[in-house]
Amino acid sequence: MKIVYILLCCLVCTGAFLGVYSFFDYKQSKMNFPENIVMKTPSGVPFSFNTMKPKVRLLEFMYTRCPDICPSTTFQMQKVKDRLIKEKAFGNKVEFLTVTIDPDRDTDEVLKHYAMTFDIKETEGWKLLRGNKSGTKKLAEEFNFTFRDSGTGMLTHTSTVYLLNEENKVIEEFGMGAKSFSQDWVFERIMDEI
Repeated sequence: MKIVYILLCCLVCTGAFLGVYSFFDYKQSKMNFPENIVMKTPSGVPFSFNTMKPKVRLLEFMYTRCPDICPSTTFQMQKVKDRLIKEKAFGNKVEFLTVTIDPDRDTDEVLKHYAMTFDIKETEGWKLLRGNKSGTKKLAEEFNFTFRDSGTGMLTHTSTVYLLNEENKVIEEFGMGAKSFSQDWVFERIMDEI
């Protein structure tokens, strides 16, 4: 009887594990860049998700007035970028996409300042992007990234950064902020993928 009970417990635990795993695997498989959305860089260069060349990508959603995790995450990404440059992978094999979720306040001038602060250069493989409200919302929804204005001008938002393979499929999700975004782990996962 004891053996049957143990086998039953193992079966239930295995089923629960497989259910949770398949849920997250299914959720990630449905995350895609929407068609027909064109954003722009701070210098006004159009960027279409439909015409991206195959590369491993790190996708970050942020807004410049964020008081904590957005600038911290961008700073951590800058450090990962520096390591990828040393490996000669940044730009040709790996691309970073940072999308503002506050296109009304994050004007081109504000984003240019943000880019200078974090050493984001358009030509090097890091695209800082701004779209219209509906396009930004649609893109965020595709990645289950939620945000809303709290009424004070500060946005509450999901705290996730996405690693995508060359087919633009999400293969890993990382937290945002200094405590949740591990430079070492993100770097290792990118290097594993290229």
